[in-house]
Amino acid sequence: MSWVRYTVPAAAILSAASPAYAVRYLSIEEAQKEAFPSATHFSEVQTGRVWKAEAAGKVVGFFVFDRVVGKHLFIDYAVALTPAGAVHKVEILEYRESYGGEIRSSSWLAQFAGKTSSSALKINGDIRNIAGATLSSTHVTEGVKRILAAYGNRLR
Repeated sequence: MSWVRYTVPAAAILSAASPAYAVRYLSIEEAQKEAFPSATHFSEVQTGRVWKAEAAGKVVGFFVFDRVVGKHLFIDYAVALTPAGAVHKVEILEYRESYGGEIRSSSWLAQFAGKTSSSALKINGDIRNIAGATLSSTHVTEGVKRILAAYGNRLR
């Protein structure tokens, strides 16, 4: 019965941990259409990660899927870029943390619109922090900055 002495406390600790809540808001395809409603075709530039949005044979932008860690779990998000490489829109596709989902608010996400690879993109600088979601806010902001650095100038 000595195993009970070790198993019961471990079970109590595991059951006391806060549960994770995965909420899927948009699929990649839904987010693409929301970001570029005029687009008639999306072609993959980088498999499962980057798509070119086109309408009437013209490039209307690029759609980049990415994933960052919030506090403990992944946040799936997407960045829609203009043909010139500026942020057109940012969307949270799936949020798995039990709190901090406020990063999905349209007013917080709207802060990214127009940002380019030369923008500061810094929490408590040009991007507001969200109390209670500091790590999620920071990591999504850093992810958008990374995407701009990687794709902002190359995709044109």
